[in-house]
Amino acid sequence: MKLFNLMFVCCFFIINLSANSYAQGVDIMSAEEAQSTFKLSERCPPSFELTADGVCLLLTQYQFYSSVQNKGLGGTRTNLPPHRDGFTPAQIDLGRYLFFDPLLSKDGSISCASCHQPDKGFSDDLDRSIGITGEKVGRSAPTLWNVAFVDKFFWDVRATTLEEQAQGPLFDALEMGNTPENLLATLLSNQHYVEMFSQAFPNVFEQGGTIELSQVYTALTAFQASLISLNSRYDRYAHGYHEALTEREIAGLNVFRSFVARCAECHQPPLFTNNEIAVIGTPEPEGRALDIGAEKTYDAPKLRGAFKVPTLRNITKSAPYMHSGRYDNLLDTVKFYNDGRGNSVPEGEDMLLHWHISEPNLTDEEMDLIVEFMGTLTDESLTPQIPSSVPSGLSVVDDKFQALNDK
Repeated sequence: MKLFNLMFVCCFFIINLSANSYAQGVDIMSAEEAQSTFKLSERCPPSFELTADGVCLLLTQYQFYSSVQNKGLGGTRTNLPPHRDGFTPAQIDLGRYLFFDPLLSKDGSISCASCHQPDKGFSDDLDRSIGITGEKVGRSAPTLWNVAFVDKFFWDVRATTLEEQAQGPLFDALEMGNTPENLLATLLSNQHYVEMFSQAFPNVFEQGGTIELSQVYTALTAFQASLISLNSRYDRYAHGYHEALTEREIAGLNVFRSFVARCAECHQPPLFTNNEIAVIGTPEPEGRALDIGAEKTYDAPKLRGAFKVPTLRNITKSAPYMHSGRYDNLLDTVKFYNDGRGNSVPEGEDMLLHWHISEPNLTDEEMDLIVEFMGTLTDESLTPQIPSSVPSGLSVVDDKFQALNDK
């Protein structure tokens, strides 16, 4: 046990030292940005190790554990499922600039960060996000924390890789509204980006190549795969420091994992998702028709109303909840489950509800405890630095989006 605790302290120290060093590097980068130069980082983000091959590999305390079928399913000390890493520091940093640059949208009005804002759990505080038309799109913006471990994307799981997912909002007429041809032409016309892509993909440029769309998708994937949140108070508790949680929070964890509440059936530690889809019969907002979800993706009537099980990591930061933002607080969300199986299924709909949806009949106190426990899953210690400027010269958090968001 002493050896384990020493390993934990050393690992925690190294990660925080790395975070401090990285932050210092970003400060230097900001000075360079002020001079309108954009030299990409040569350092991996915190919690990543730079290998002899020049790529960044993720290091976590969970890698010391095993798991059921190597899927990251089990108890508090469980290994994580396979994940995406192995990108170079330059590719990750290029992805960071692209993520925050409104240049990626058709009219330069919104960026990826408009709907996935770091201070809002990499979501946007809206029930349904706003695209370039100024109108709300069909669903809420899911968090991007720990997407490196995810193999299904969008609420209706219509994409299976981050590269495929990136193309959805980029080229959706109601979201960023761009086209592959226009995006590529815009990037090629920006000398800063030409130089930055040559830094991130030197082999291509050394052979006479230039910017390709696949590089855009790779860079965005590299950045998003670096958004790691695994150092919450819950994690410290799981690794053996039981004083990290209060008695009430531990009681909430026990209710959460109980066979009565069954929250952990789908929101399984340590990611607090099982990377699957489920039909739970969530009600739509007043006046909105039923969203059929994954039924369309798989052309499967049994999946009518099925949606991806979201992670609960940083859940207190990413309200409102459910695919349509139906609930604006966690207690009401928990109450939906407690109200019983099929309590909100529309009249005339025959939905094949997931087997774990039951009637737990939790007390008000037990529901409060679950909410208190979910607050222990907050960890934003590895939040990336927002660029002070981007190569396009556009506003990083654009005024148009912010004005709509403030209404």
